[in-house]
Amino acid sequence: MAPIIEVDRLTKRYRKATENAVDEVSFTVDPGTLFCLLGPNGAGKTTTISILTTTLGPTSGQVRIGGHDVVTASSAVRQTVGIIFQNPSLDLNLTAEENVRFHALLYGLYPWRPTYALMPEAYRRQVRELAGVVGLDNEMGKQIKTFSGGMRRKLEIVRTLLHRPRVLFLDEPTSGLDPQSRRSLWDYLRQVRAQTECTLFLSTHYLEESEGADHVCILNHGRTVALGSPAAVKAELAQERLVLDSADRDALRAELSRLGLRFGEPAPYQVTLDGQTVQQVIKAIDTPLSLVRVDAPSLEDAYLKIIAKEVEA
Repeated sequence: MAPIIEVDRLTKRYRKATENAVDEVSFTVDPGTLFCLLGPNGAGKTTTISILTTTLGPTSGQVRIGGHDVVTASSAVRQTVGIIFQNPSLDLNLTAEENVRFHALLYGLYPWRPTYALMPEAYRRQVRELAGVVGLDNEMGKQIKTFSGGMRRKLEIVRTLLHRPRVLFLDEPTSGLDPQSRRSLWDYLRQVRAQTECTLFLSTHYLEESEGADHVCILNHGRTVALGSPAAVKAELAQERLVLDSADRDALRAELSRLGLRFGEPAPYQVTLDGQTVQQVIKAIDTPLSLVRVDAPSLEDAYLKIIAKEVEA
């Protein structure tokens, strides 16, 4: 199956800048997957997303979404994608449904009618279905100003999915939300992905949100510094750690040293496996153990190591 997003040597340099904001970045995204773009502030994430969503032109390189070039076929690209911005873009003086209706008018999806009841049945059915997915069934007639931050994010999902985009761009979608609202929103996003087979393109500062991604791309200073599945990125840059402790810590410490194992202090000791398996290390230790735990690396561990290496370089 052909990629839904193709980015080939994308470069962007702003006027009067001495360095590229995006420097020959390349990646592809398969249909129906979750792709995460990560990096510190100033890494080039926003510039990349702006080019992919046609709000900014590239300096060089090529980007195709759904087979459409973002420069020569920008209108077709905009019909293909939906965007949920970091800062909500809802009209607080309108009701939830009126916000959706205005979006439908801008996209030319349905003719304008002054009330919801006068809108075509196809529109009303679609709004009911989408509102049901995100749990806003009974809220669509209420003004946005009464909504919580989480409810506003859910409404943006309803509005964005109205034109059935093949790719949904999420730029810091949970920024400013409390942990419960953030978890709830991701529950609904997973439902949306499962029901619509929509490709999700995520940019986030919450590294734990990227753990479930199919692929991640980490940018720094406009360049790609890591690209692959979360598991592959973690395996390359962060190892599992074996945490050990004993009632006789002196004996355990001496034995770890005798075995040539690298470990961190103070106890409990974090042992670096260095290519050995957990079973091999434990089998080699004679000191009775009171604690045995395997700490698997997180994507955040790998991310921090990548950025630290870039800083050192």
